[in-house]
Amino acid sequence: MARGRILFVSDLHLDAEAPLAIDQFISFLRTEARDCAALYILGDLFETWIGDDDDDPARGRIRAALAELTAGGVPCFIMHGNRDFLMGEEFMATSGCRLLPDPTVLERAGQRFVLTHGDTLCTGDRTYRRFRGVARSGIAQYCWRALPLAARRRLAAFIRRRSRIYTQHQPQSIMDVTPAAVAALLRSTRGDVLIHGHTHRPDVHHLHVEGRDCTRIVLGDWHGRGSALAIDEDGRCTVLALQS
Repeated sequence: MARGRILFVSDLHLDAEAPLAIDQFISFLRTEARDCAALYILGDLFETWIGDDDDDPARGRIRAALAELTAGGVPCFIMHGNRDFLMGEEFMATSGCRLLPDPTVLERAGQRFVLTHGDTLCTGDRTYRRFRGVARSGIAQYCWRALPLAARRRLAAFIRRRSRIYTQHQPQSIMDVTPAAVAALLRSTRGDVLIHGHTHRPDVHHLHVEGRDCTRIVLGDWHGRGSALAIDEDGRCTVLALQS
């Protein structure tokens, strides 16, 4: 049964400044993930990603561990998050991972599981929505990649500091998903279960969409202790608390 189950994680925010989190993730790849049918990382694997040419040793360890997992026959799918949307073809090629569109629908045991990072569901945060539109434009990404690596590192650190300040001063109400956005996504995808991260508010929510019973599962972040969601071959969902 373990081999038949699929695992989901999100919001690990891995960074050289938190080496214990990196160690825990690599341990997870070599234990729980080694025996699963597939691993899905639904965004923000890294705290920041400044380009596939980043030669940071900590990121190199993570890339190598993912390559070890995929070389062992476990498919690994990665979705862009709001922190690491610059991961590109080179990272996927060297890690053996596959880039997952956002959103993606996965069918299993007669159910439709909708996978998304979750930031697009936070429609109340208009400032972030504007930033997202600019940052993900082709022109902005071209200009960013044209900068020297050292300059990108400095800018990424500055943006990260500003983001932390901004988040601390925002009302909690706009930092969470909006019910209308959740319902619209489940309606358009005909989904039964929505799985996402981003909000760092792990929970299971039950809702009704056009007369259908649906479930929204929010993945936990890895700030302190990691967690994963497992779905077995029968479609049963179980939250796994990982060893710290």
